[in-house]
Amino acid sequence: MMDIRKLKELVRLMVENDLTELDLRDKDEQATVRRQTASSPPQVIHHSSPHQAATAAVSHSNAQPAVAAKAAGDESDLVAIESPMVGTFYTASGPDKPALASVGATVDAESVVCLIEAMKIFNEIKAERSGTIAKVLVKNGQAVEFGQKMFLVRPS
Repeated sequence: MMDIRKLKELVRLMVENDLTELDLRDKDEQATVRRQTASSPPQVIHHSSPHQAATAAVSHSNAQPAVAAKAAGDESDLVAIESPMVGTFYTASGPDKPALASVGATVDAESVVCLIEAMKIFNEIKAERSGTIAKVLVKNGQAVEFGQKMFLVRPS
């Protein structure tokens, strides 16, 4: 387990330097500290092994293999929106709410495209690019890994 003093020092440095995310890894531990907004407290995601989180996510997911494109050129102009963390992917903010982003939706850098639940905290994931959603690669309620492609966007 990471020392709480180290974590407090990391949070203090983040606030002083106005950082929104800090990801530290070594052979034994991984810690991600992320601030949602200036008014929300930082959240810490800690794994004792960098591979432990990815292994857990894969073993519990109902992942389906991606459908191959008809031709290699079909996806050459698409850019991926990747998961910034390990967690559970949700398309909407509630079961009776519409999807935040679906195929054909136009997004910009600040558009929230999904939620990822990690350690009982729901994190809004932004597109970080402008364009049109061409494919949704993850199903609602599916476990996602750090760096996993969730959406393909046709840049505008």
